[in-house]
Amino acid sequence: MTVSSRTTQDFGMSAARNDVLSEVLTLIRLRGELVYTAFLGEPWGLQFQPGPAHFHFVKTGTAWVVPASGTPTRVSEGDLVLLPLGRGHALTDVLGSPVEKIEVVAAEHFDRDKLVLSHGGGGHVTQIISGFFSFEGSPLPAVMSALPPTIHIPCGDAGSPAWLEAISRFLVSEAQQADPGSSLMISRLIDLLVIRTLRSWAAAEANRVGWLGGLSEEGIGRVLNAMHADPFRRWTVQAFAKLAGMSRSIFAERFTKAVGESPLRYLSRWRLTLAADLLRSSSLKVTEVAYRSGYASDAAFSRAFKAHFGYAPSEAKTRQAAL
Repeated sequence: MTVSSRTTQDFGMSAARNDVLSEVLTLIRLRGELVYTAFLGEPWGLQFQPGPAHFHFVKTGTAWVVPASGTPTRVSEGDLVLLPLGRGHALTDVLGSPVEKIEVVAAEHFDRDKLVLSHGGGGHVTQIISGFFSFEGSPLPAVMSALPPTIHIPCGDAGSPAWLEAISRFLVSEAQQADPGSSLMISRLIDLLVIRTLRSWAAAEANRVGWLGGLSEEGIGRVLNAMHADPFRRWTVQAFAKLAGMSRSIFAERFTKAVGESPLRYLSRWRLTLAADLLRSSSLKVTEVAYRSGYASDAAFSRAFKAHFGYAPSEAKTRQAAL
């Protein structure tokens, strides 16, 4: 069934939130890399350099997470913190503690067989389950612009969410056993942890800019769902406004305020994101991808692609292979 044959009711908030989030997360292509358990005795401090994204689940004790940009976050037993942007961060017992770079600490205190990191002094010990993950493709601008440096999932009065306890338990179990397939299991479990965290954060946050912000408004959510369901349709602002149940001017204003850019600009960037994924993951030629993406010529497609990504469409596959 095509978008044009659906009714407005088909694009309800539940469908919009699930479909758009699922489609965007599918294109992120997470790759979990490593999980370990850290035993950190007071005083202690670790400095993680820019590179992979991280997560830290506090099993016991407390800590401060200090991102390279943003506000420090205090975490305690049962809390999870996700640092999706990979800009580097510090993890300390108290604000202002001296820190050691993780590369130095890992070489001296990391048990590679048991995947255990021991660091710090002889004081109270904080136990943290941590892991690294990265993106197989270039991080999507539309996704990254909607995420903060730190995502904090606090432990509630009833304890950590059941999904978080279950995933962290399985992660440690797989990390400590060298059974066949453990590396793949760890990678998949980290993927699941990150996606579940993003979903929980998206549901809880009310004030966001980007596609996540648009999902919080029912009319805008219907439009975003329609865009993602049929991105190469010949959409107009008037058609979007009708779908949202608003006048053209009010819709354009509300969409831009919620998402951070005009509806046609957002649609254009999403089409280019899909085009880049096609170039990286298929054997299609640039001409074929340009046609599928709705461009009248290779030249127009190449100009738009390079303006958005900073490199030519012909370089997409080689750039993917170099990651």
